[in-house]
Amino acid sequence: MLTLIVPGLIWTRQALSDLTYDLPLPAFTALLGRGQLRQLPPRSTATVLAAATALAAPLPAAALRRFELHEHPGEIHWLCLDPVRLNVHERNLIVDAPQNLALTDAEATALAVALAPTFAALGQLEVLSPEHWNLRLSAAAPAFQPLPEAAGRAASPLPPGAPHAPWRHALNEAQMVLHTHPVNQARTAAGQPVVNSLWPWGGGRLPELEDNTVASPHDAIWSNDPVVRGIARLLRIDGAMLPDKFSHTAARRPLAAFDALEHSARSGDAIVWRDELARFEADWLAPALDALHSGRIDALRLIAPGDLAAAELQVSRRDLWKFWRKPRPLAELVAS
Repeated sequence: MLTLIVPGLIWTRQALSDLTYDLPLPAFTALLGRGQLRQLPPRSTATVLAAATALAAPLPAAALRRFELHEHPGEIHWLCLDPVRLNVHERNLIVDAPQNLALTDAEATALAVALAPTFAALGQLEVLSPEHWNLRLSAAAPAFQPLPEAAGRAASPLPPGAPHAPWRHALNEAQMVLHTHPVNQARTAAGQPVVNSLWPWGGGRLPELEDNTVASPHDAIWSNDPVVRGIARLLRIDGAMLPDKFSHTAARRPLAAFDALEHSARSGDAIVWRDELARFEADWLAPALDALHSGRIDALRLIAPGDLAAAELQVSRRDLWKFWRKPRPLAELVAS
């Protein structure tokens, strides 16, 4: 069975109808018509990933991505501390995703060196990649809002109270350091976005899994997110970047996390979202439907997490014979 996790697919029912009414999606609408659709309460991508891979939630994102990008994180508690830009929009500060900064290795290193003393009492700062920074914690940290859930949304202040007090102080200090840093001054002069804050999230320690403790329902995991590929490495199954399209594979039970729709959905860019949906149809769903017809896969499971609602579609090869079931529009992913 091919499992697809597709965040960013769910809008309101009316918005989905308006966005897709003139978009040819023959494979998607046929699969919706023939398969079994469950409309679900809202759930995050991380929650869906944990359930799909039989791991406990919340996922320790910092430890998982260090395992994928760098080396085994050991028994240390880690925290993601990613560079972000907080954008002023009307009366809100909107969290811009780190990848939109397009930092170079040299820029990330220079910024991290300047910021390390600010966080020294909390942990040791480490740059895994220009957009992925970790903090090796001196002590367990409180919970923070996950960056994937905050990106594209108005930033919420840290909770009041003693557990978050040192973090509020450190982040305020970091913002002052960043404001005058030569890297940001050069980026401003070049018309590039600047790093004006850091985002803590995804704390925890890598789970210790004894042999046969977790029987993964998948034999391969494909994703552009190092956290997800870290799950594959933890479970000792094949992990790789998301392919451009679905094609013949030796894996019989692959899981693919397709995140291109999420970025445009969070920013409200309907044109880009429609283009990405058309690409998803052509490069993934149409080939998957062909693979179902030919017997190269025996089933397809599509999970669409979301803040407003979620949905799960399952289509078996036997379902394709139910010719009396007509195609259904994408708006039916969401309850009326």
